[in-house]
Amino acid sequence: MNVNKAILVGRLTRDPDIRTTQTGQTVATIGIATNHHWSDKAGQKQEKTEFHTIVLWGRLAEIAGQYLTKGMEAYFEGRLQTRSFVGKDGVERKTTEIVGESMQIGSRPQGGGQGGGGYAPRQNDYSQPPATGGSSAAPRPAASRPAPAAIEEEIPTINLDDEREDVRIEDVPF
Repeated sequence: MNVNKAILVGRLTRDPDIRTTQTGQTVATIGIATNHHWSDKAGQKQEKTEFHTIVLWGRLAEIAGQYLTKGMEAYFEGRLQTRSFVGKDGVERKTTEIVGESMQIGSRPQGGGQGGGGYAPRQNDYSQPPATGGSSAAPRPAASRPAPAAIEEEIPTINLDDEREDVRIEDVPF
């Protein structure tokens, strides 16, 4: 059994770069940063930032171009893919990217920016099934996903202040 799965949650380092291929397919290149926190042997808190490149295709790329901006938090699922290219200096290079198959839009950056400080969207999940066949097969957008603001979802909650008895497991919404 083989598994090639990447899951990343981070903040965009720049606005998505949206392009269209010669065949008319939309592609988005997104840069995100993720942080890792730990304590060293001396007890000092340490942090390391990693930078990742995510490539989205088709309708998922269009949605990313429409809704994502620098500083936003986002969740991506996909697969790792390494490709080779020749740089401007004529040297062959390799890069490993995440080919995104699913995306969830998170919060906007704190303190100013677009939309003000009160912007808190509900989590939108955009997915597309993986491409089948050879490398020329383009991913297809998922037909069952709603448009970004098409459905308002009510999330059940439990208010413990109103409860007189113990909370029952049947009452927990997850």
